[in-house]
Amino acid sequence: MGKELTYNATLVERVDYTDALATFKIEPDEPLPGERPFLPGQYVTLGMNNEARPELGSVRRPMSIASAPEEGAVLEFYIRWVAHPESDNPLTHLLWRTRAGDRLFLRAKAVGRFTLEHTVGSDDRRHKLLVAAGTGLAPFISMVRSHHLRHPQAELAGYTILHGASYPADLGYREELLRLAAERRLGYYATVSRPREAPDWPGDQGRVEDYFLPGRLEELEARLGFAAGGLNPENAVVYICGLQGTIGETIIRLLPRGFVPDNRKLRRALEVPDDVPASLFFEQYDATPVIDVGDPELMGRLRAQLRAALAVA
Repeated sequence: MGKELTYNATLVERVDYTDALATFKIEPDEPLPGERPFLPGQYVTLGMNNEARPELGSVRRPMSIASAPEEGAVLEFYIRWVAHPESDNPLTHLLWRTRAGDRLFLRAKAVGRFTLEHTVGSDDRRHKLLVAAGTGLAPFISMVRSHHLRHPQAELAGYTILHGASYPADLGYREELLRLAAERRLGYYATVSRPREAPDWPGDQGRVEDYFLPGRLEELEARLGFAAGGLNPENAVVYICGLQGTIGETIIRLLPRGFVPDNRKLRRALEVPDDVPASLFFEQYDATPVIDVGDPELMGRLRAQLRAALAVA
């Protein structure tokens, strides 16, 4: 049971996309420190006391920031209500009771290395392919907004967001992303995994990692303006955020193109030499391994595919 939290932030706005998906704009009593208080891709910890069941105490969870640092002191979060929580005191169930004006806890320090600056560097010229499942979109919204606010006349053609959700209503920020696609050439493709329940949906179908299936990968390359086989670490870097399955399958499907994950355990299991730079980065919301490195048949196949790809490169 967590100790009682002293609230230091206010919910200033809440927008519900569905009964289980919402954005929360939260203003800390004291702005996060620094001229640039966080980097796009970082997260802070939110917390609440369970006032309805005080015997459960408080709960805190890390949440990726969706707003850009250039937008000011109010921080935006894109959050899904957890239907089957592992805890008996889930934070989302407390957040869903809140309304504008309510108070909560926000740890006044942004952390995390899932940023351009901590990975390839902000001056890297390669295409940024941002793969999001559900609310894994949040850090990518921050990245794209920040670039646009710092360079309002520049195009966003160097970024492509792939966003997957179960239903069209779960595709948060869609209007904003479509506008940036039309006005600033942002690459943006959305896909739904339950199209039978959304017969009017005109877009792509399947899970977001299905863009990397054989056949569809070549179609994606054409959309991005790459020649066949051009989606490789020489031309692009990949960022993935969201569900364990999305992260794992995306890595598996891109290893034959030579994309090397920035994860020490995976690199060791794949026997990647230390001097080979990472070109694929991921942020996950649970501790489940994204790939079963204890599966000898799987790892043998993946090692062979990656070796072959690196030899060609």
